[in-house]
Parts: sequence; structure tokens; C-alpha cells
Amino acid sequence: MTKRILILSVFVVASCGLAYELIAGALSSYLLGDSVLQFSTIIGCYLFAMGVGAHFSKYVRDEDVLARFIDIELAVGLIGGLSAAILFMTFSWMAAPFRTLLYVLVFMVGALVGMEVPLVMRALNERQTAFNELVSRVLTFDYLGALAVSLLFPLVLAPHLGLVRTGFLFGMLNVAVGFWTLHAFRAELTGVAGRALRAGIVMLVLVAGFALSDRMVQWGEHGLFGDEIVYATTTPYQRLVITRWRDDTRLYINGNLQFSSRDEYRYHEALVHPALERLPWAKRVLVLGGGDGLALREILRYPNIEHVTVVDLDPAMTAAFTTRPELARLNHGAFSDRRVSVVNADAAIWLQNSTAMFDAAIIDFPDPSSFALGKLYSVPFYGMVKKHVAVNGLVVVQSTSPFFAPHAYWTIDATLRAVGMKTYPYHAYVPSFGEWGFVLASAQQDYTPPTRYRLPLRFLNEATTREMFAFPPDMPKLEMAPNRLNTQSLVHEFEQDWRQVIR
Repeated sequence: MTKRILILSVFVVASCGLAYELIAGALSSYLLGDSVLQFSTIIGCYLFAMGVGAHFSKYVRDEDVLARFIDIELAVGLIGGLSAAILFMTFSWMAAPFRTLLYVLVFMVGALVGMEVPLVMRALNERQTAFNELVSRVLTFDYLGALAVSLLFPLVLAPHLGLVRTGFLFGMLNVAVGFWTLHAFRAELTGVAGRALRAGIVMLVLVAGFALSDRMVQWGEHGLFGDEIVYATTTPYQRLVITRWRDDTRLYINGNLQFSSRDEYRYHEALVHPALERLPWAKRVLVLGGGDGLALREILRYPNIEHVTVVDLDPAMTAAFTTRPELARLNHGAFSDRRVSVVNADAAIWLQNSTAMFDAAIIDFPDPSSFALGKLYSVPFYGMVKKHVAVNGLVVVQSTSPFFAPHAYWTIDATLRAVGMKTYPYHAYVPSFGEWGFVLASAQQDYTPPTRYRLPLRFLNEATTREMFAFPPDMPKLEMAPNRLNTQSLVHEFEQDWRQVIR
């Protein structure tokens, strides 16, 4: 019976160990971007720390193996359980030490986790378990635990509990293993009452944290965003936060501002109308991204438009901007228009499987701050877009800032040209973002900017349109290589450009 308890403990501690690693990687990706870099460095640090922990486990005396195992479970439960909350609060209120604290916590948890399995194996060995049976059982349950949490984390835990609450949950599981081991082997241990008291205190801290995690997240996000948070949710794909201050509503995705209601009309008029004004015959429009419905609002103003297909990955985004009254007011109820079809899918996969053709495509993805987003700005992706747009149609891509991120901006232009499209880059000043860039492209059409607009617009007229398509000397064109899928140079250019701007 005691052997089974130890073997089952391996399953739980393996699950907890991987969970802390995934939480740290996901949280740093949300807050810092560049998910490949964050996960790679965190996994490397964690595995190295596990090796260090495994090495130091040899210094535990044989007669102290179970006692030290229980102590480690309490320590890893406390540190690992609190880690997500500590990191989030640190980033929200004092961002400077975040990276240092991130790797310190990852190393501490990894070192403690690295001691767990060797101690369990020694405890089993002391109970005269055959070596071949000992290794096979321990490793089998270790890998099964890792499999279980690797499936549960993205499908259930992160989207439904959130990262902070998930951290507290796995901390409680570690402490439960400590309690369980303490009870099962109480006859062999000394200081049982003291350890039980410590375990009870740690469990109470974690339970309290689990119960108060929503308040902690709200408090942290208030420090991060400053304004009142009116809506927040964690989805399998991203963290969505909507804030309001007086008449200003703002959307943040993974901490990055997507729009401010005070000036979003400038961005969305610039994104949509220079193209659609030149396509009075257009009937079918494709929108990739744009789950807030604001570009859609502008498209639907044209009476010639018969159907718009919106492809956005996250159903939580389109649902929020469809059902929440304060958000639906911003897009004028665009998602409820009978001419609109919403598809919640990966845009690249949808383009591969669809045979639909369109007269125009409006591409409004978040900036290419990670490789998952960078693929949506690549040569293969734009090649697929080209196949779905009429040869005399137009494609418009939001393309980050040509002033703050010029290398990234002109890489996007080069990528569109690499698939055989003519490009017409332009820019607009949006107060919330500064100088912002777009690239208009066509397979065959020779494009000239409009001198007038059929619709009444708040920002665009002949003069502002002419200025948009002229680049001043401090925003010169740069010769860049296209963004190919196997190298994703755009992500590196984007990171380097913005690193020069953000302090």
C-alpha cells in the first residue's frame, strides 16, 4: 500500500511540475510577447534547475528521505502556487524586476521539482522494490502526469480557471501530496505535528489565494491599465481586457492596446475607405481578424456590399462585441447585420479549405509580436489571400508603425510584393498609437488614392488622403527581405524595432 501511495505521488507531482512550467511560459508570453523565446528560455532554465535539484538530492540522508520529500512538497506547493500571482502583480506594479523574478522563481521551482523523483525512488528502493520495477513504474507515472496536465492546461485550466487560479490549484495538489505522505508514513516520521501545522498553514494560504484570485487579477490589471476594467476574460488564445475612463473605452489583448474609442475612427477609416472607395462594384468582402467589428462597421456603410465574411480566431472576442451592449454600440451592431457571416477559425487554415472569392480583403491582425502571429504576415499566407481576391480587387493590411517599427513595416510591404502583388504603402496619425501604417495591394489593378469619398467621414478627405500616401524624409522606404515561414524574420525585426522605442 505504501508503495502505491508513493507511485501515485509521482503522478501528481509530475503534473504539478509541468503545470508551473506551462504557467510561467504562458504568462511571460502574454506579458512580454515572443512566445518561442519565452517558452524556450523557461524550459531551458527549468530543466537545468531540475538537474541541479536532482544532484543535491544525494545529500539527503537515507533516514530523512520521506521527511525531506514532505518538506519539498510544501515548499514547491507554496512557491509554485504563488508564482503566477507574484509575477502578474510584479509586472503590473513594478515591471522592471519582472524578468529577473521570473527566472528566479522558475529556477527555484525547477530545483525543488528535480529533487522529488530521486527521493521517491530512494524511498521505494528502501522498501525493497526491484530496480527494474522501480524505474519503470516511476517513469511511467511521471510521464503520464505530464501528459495529463499538457492536455488539461490549454483545453480546460487556462481558459476556464485562468493562470493565477491554476497556479493556486496545483500548489494545493502539491500540499495534498505532502499531507497524504505525512499521514501514510506517520509511524516512520518524527515531528509529525509540526509538519502537519506547516502544511495546514500553506494550504490555507493557497485556498485563500484561489478564492481571491479574481480580485488579485483585477487589482493587478488596474495597476497595469489604470482605468476601470469593464470586461476581462482569458481564452485559449489570449487575454482580453476592456477598460473605460469617462467616454474612452479601450481594448487590450495580452496587455497590448488594440484601440481607443476616442480615435479608433481614424484607424478604421484609413484601413477601409481608401480601398472600398475605389471598388464601387465590390459586393463581397473578406475581413481577417477584426473581431471587434469596427472595420466591419465601416465596410457595411457601403450600399453595394452584399456579404462580408469575418474570420477571427477567438469566439470570445466576436461574442463580446456582439452581445455586450457597450461594445456593440461601438461597432453599431455590425455583427447582427444579415449581410455578415462570422467564422471563428485560424485564418490560415480557413483560407486553405475555403473556395470562396472576394472583391476585397481587409486584414486587421494584431502586430506580429510572436511567431504564431508572424505566420499571418508571411509569403505563404499572402499567397493564399491572393488566390481568394479578384484580380482587380484590393487587399489592405494593417502593418504596424512605419515610424517606430520601420524595418517591420517595410518587411510586410516586401512580403506582399514577393507574392506578385503591386503595393501602395500609406500611413495615418492615430493619437493613441502615433504614426501608424497600412499597405494596400492588388494583383493587377493600378491604384490611385481617392480624391473624394461617397460617404461622410470624420477623418478622411482629399487632403488627408494625399498626405497618407506621401512619406516624409524621416520615414524613408527601406529595402527589406520578405517574411518567409521558415525564418519569420518579421518577428525579429518587429521586436528589435520596438525595443528601441519602449523603455
